[in-house]
Amino acid sequence: MEKIPILKMGDFLLVTIQVELHDQLALALQDDLTQKLARSGTRGVLIDISALEIVDSFIGRSLAHIAGIARIMDAATVLVGMRPAVAITLVELGMTLKGVRTALNIDKGMQLLREAAGAAGAAPSPS
Repeated sequence: MEKIPILKMGDFLLVTIQVELHDQLALALQDDLTQKLARSGTRGVLIDISALEIVDSFIGRSLAHIAGIARIMDAATVLVGMRPAVAITLVELGMTLKGVRTALNIDKGMQLLREAAGAAGAAPSPS
């Protein structure tokens, strides 16, 4: 079975999807990413979907579910590289991908993750 590589880059995990996701592969990615988050204790996940031409409702829900799991494990999720046609399809399906930040490219996505990790690690100001 195919596997989507999950790379650790400093405090973040990078997932670059280079093949079309089918349901089983999406579920495997969800499981693999959850295990990697638990083992690594990283503060963010960046998912690059620039190679995806089609995102159906199941894949959209899977991405939102991954973000929800990451959020519970105290990690932010940023989705990058979404094609206009994919964005239009998600809107037409009524999917908002709640809890998932988006960015145009990996550089901007990494900046969002750094900002989220910095805000989460900031000590509360004394009153």
